[in-house]
Amino acid sequence: MELLLAVGWPPGVLLALVIVQLVVAAMWPRASRNAQGRLRFDGCRWPRRMRPLMRLPAESSAVIWPYGTFLQRLGPSVRVALLELGVRRQVPPGQIVIHEGVRESHLVLLEEGLTKVTATLPDGRAALLAMRVGGDLVGEMSALNDRPRSASVTTCGPATYRVIQPDRFKTFLKEHPDAALELAAMVSDRLRWSNRRRIDFTSYPVKIRVARVVAELCRTHGRQIRDGVVIDVRLTQPELASICGAAETSIQKALRELRTEGLVDTDYRRITVRDLPRLRQMGELEVEEG
Repeated sequence: MELLLAVGWPPGVLLALVIVQLVVAAMWPRASRNAQGRLRFDGCRWPRRMRPLMRLPAESSAVIWPYGTFLQRLGPSVRVALLELGVRRQVPPGQIVIHEGVRESHLVLLEEGLTKVTATLPDGRAALLAMRVGGDLVGEMSALNDRPRSASVTTCGPATYRVIQPDRFKTFLKEHPDAALELAAMVSDRLRWSNRRRIDFTSYPVKIRVARVVAELCRTHGRQIRDGVVIDVRLTQPELASICGAAETSIQKALRELRTEGLVDTDYRRITVRDLPRLRQMGELEVEEG
């Protein structure tokens, strides 16, 4: 010890080494032979009983969840508690994580990736109802009322999510009343969005409907670039038509007019908004809706 002080080691570092040695000495007699082997510092391996102290938290404080998602609405400690409820899964693009019409009641808490919520129309076509991103909770309706799934949820790219059983989720809501209130607020927001679309179908021509939907997608899924906003949702024209409640040919005409007016650019399944204020004005969205 005197030698280490002589060569300039700080006293605080030496004290830490002494504490570590005392901990190892206290645990050594009770450790198995394998555990004693893991106590060697040259391999940087620790006995199993000490590993939980070294684990990273379920969620890094640096994670910023998208605005309006369920995880974004929760406080840090409640958010971690919810994440710990689920079994984590990773799936490729095109994976159906919730099947329409199936009687199942687990919830899916998205961590990463983009998903589409679709429902089957009477003529067999799939209607796009909504997009869900990391931080969103899906499947909550069947979890709470034990009814068959009302829609399917499909991944648009690689996705990571957690599967939460309904009993555990209900217990979580009882233990965290604030989360129950945020769940109610989330369902209310989704209902409001759905009502807006119904009003749009009957109150506005197709061009204005497209402008309103694209402006809304800018708010929820937009990424700012130098000369506009890129919508990070790859939509086909039939999918955009189903959201807007219009024929595909009408959507093509509306997008062509918006391009001519310099409001948007379209590429393969991608929309870039060049003038969002004018687009909002066209969609009669000058004032942010509360």
